Amino acid sequence: MILTEAHEALRTVIRNVPADGWDLPTPCAEWNVTQVLQHAAGDQIGYAAFITGGPMPEENPFAPSGKLADAPEEVAERAMKASADAWATVSPDAQEVPVPVPPNTMTYTLGIGACALDAAVHAWDIAKATGQPSPLTPAMARELLSIAEQHIEPLRTYGVYAAVLDRAEGDDDVAVLLRYLGRDPHWTA
Repeated sequence: MILTEAHEALRTVIRNVPADGWDLPTPCAEWNVTQVLQHAAGDQIGYAAFITGGPMPEENPFAPSGKLADAPEEVAERAMKASADAWATVSPDAQEVPVPVPPNTMTYTLGIGACALDAAVHAWDIAKATGQPSPLTPAMARELLSIAEQHIEPLRTYGVYAAVLDRAEGDDDVAVLLRYLGRDPHWTA
């Protein structure tokens, strides 16, 4: 399942951030690694809250403070567990699942895919910032691109995603996904 893969990518990347890596710059130009983690965790909690009616993130995911109350691994695990548990309550046949992104309802397949896309792309952001290998596989990237193409465009107007970057000769599936999300696959600090 795509959400499980995306969560494992985020989990692995978080686990491998070096102790001095939490303040490093990321492809998300205004945020460091800690802030991207806060954003990713907040988004996962947001999906869970919309599905279950439970609490929203304590901090605005779009204005992360850069200060964690708990260890990074705990922050990530708590958020991913809330998200996975919430999605486990939704029927795969559901046509209108409440989600925290416009239009605020999606089919199960699109909604869980959007949630996975969020976790996976932020796993890539953190990996890239901390010198880790990309956690995105070609198969995962192909599946996530299909999801992204169905829901990203309206979010660009809110500044959630940057403009699409032109494809380059030699782009693989991962690079195509990243460029669609407005990220340079060859980003460096």
